[in-house]
Amino acid sequence: MGFHTFPIERADALEDPSRYRLCSREELVAMLAPEPDHVVADLGSGTGFFADDVAPFVGTLRAVDVQSAMHDRYREKGVPENVDLVTAAVASLPFDDDGLDGAYSTMTHHEYASDEAFAELARVLRPGGRLVTVDWSAAGDDEAGPPVEERFSAAEAVADLEAAGFEVEEARERPATFAVVATAR
Repeated sequence: MGFHTFPIERADALEDPSRYRLCSREELVAMLAPEPDHVVADLGSGTGFFADDVAPFVGTLRAVDVQSAMHDRYREKGVPENVDLVTAAVASLPFDDDGLDGAYSTMTHHEYASDEAFAELARVLRPGGRLVTVDWSAAGDDEAGPPVEERFSAAEAVADLEAAGFEVEEARERPATFAVVATAR
């Protein structure tokens, strides 16, 4: 789909701690299950809100965003030493085959969801590497987020990931969002 990207003029909203009602740091880290030497990508990292939370648990975090202006905002805030800023689309990641131990996206799946992006994630994640997806649900009851027609359900995300060769470990609908944990084969 990839309907839009988050408007840079609203980037301050990405630093709002109320975002933790949708996905807490503890939940994200638990689903990702990183090791201290892992290389992990934040897909649609924006201003680094969740990257800052995951970075202490990994060796290297690749903060991926298609908008270089988001990286500029992250630099203003201060980027942790083990975070690399990568300007790229999820459908064309500049990583080696099997180069990532894990990846996650929080509220950005609807921006990059495509067969090309899922194939690219399958390419860059090592076998057994985890992909965690938390996004606005098409079945959700929250008025925040993108228009409903731009959202996916957990079942749609699962079908897309399985078609790309991922094994889905867990998928659940929540009041406003869905969460999916999958592993690369």
